[in-house]
Amino acid sequence: MSRAAELTADGLLRRLFLRHALDEQRHATLFAERARALLAAAANAGPVRFEGNWLAPGERGLDDLRVEQQSPESLLAFLHLSEKAAAGRFQIYQEVLAADPQTRAVFREVLRDEAFHMTYTDKQLGRIAPRRRGWRLWQAPLGRLWKAYLRLAVAVAGAIGTVALLVQYFVLLPPFALLAKRSQRRELPGWAPVPTSSGKGQYR
Repeated sequence: MSRAAELTADGLLRRLFLRHALDEQRHATLFAERARALLAAAANAGPVRFEGNWLAPGERGLDDLRVEQQSPESLLAFLHLSEKAAAGRFQIYQEVLAADPQTRAVFREVLRDEAFHMTYTDKQLGRIAPRRRGWRLWQAPLGRLWKAYLRLAVAVAGAIGTVALLVQYFVLLPPFALLAKRSQRRELPGWAPVPTSSGKGQYR
């Protein structure tokens, strides 16, 4: 968001992007402080038997965003949809944390900022591109789907390459290794004389 604020020529967008960046930094601080408190409280609770972190969807997509390659309207559309998805997840997290009021309060505070982010990105998109607002909001998910497809394709290609190398190593190479050993046993040890021609060579 700080990079987006540096690149935009729109004064209002620059202020909003800077506030957005400060909000995200404060969210990171809140989550880090709460995580440290939970870890300290769990230190005497015994070993953890199950870790479900990999099940959480997280904030995927923002790491792949190249602000320099985005127009202001496409960036706002992407941010609006991302903040909308995040707000929906944080609302669910807040509802299921009735037994942990402190963590619930963190999500409640973050959710207020997410609602503001979702609102300002929609309003600014309507301001700078009123006729293309709907198209940009429809187009933004397609870019995310394309990136997801590319990640899946890379993963599948890596898996296929790994399987192909394993097949070569364990199926194709052993017969050649056996043939090489058999050929080696037929060779005589030491130096073997090389027959020479009795005629004059090229350099005689």
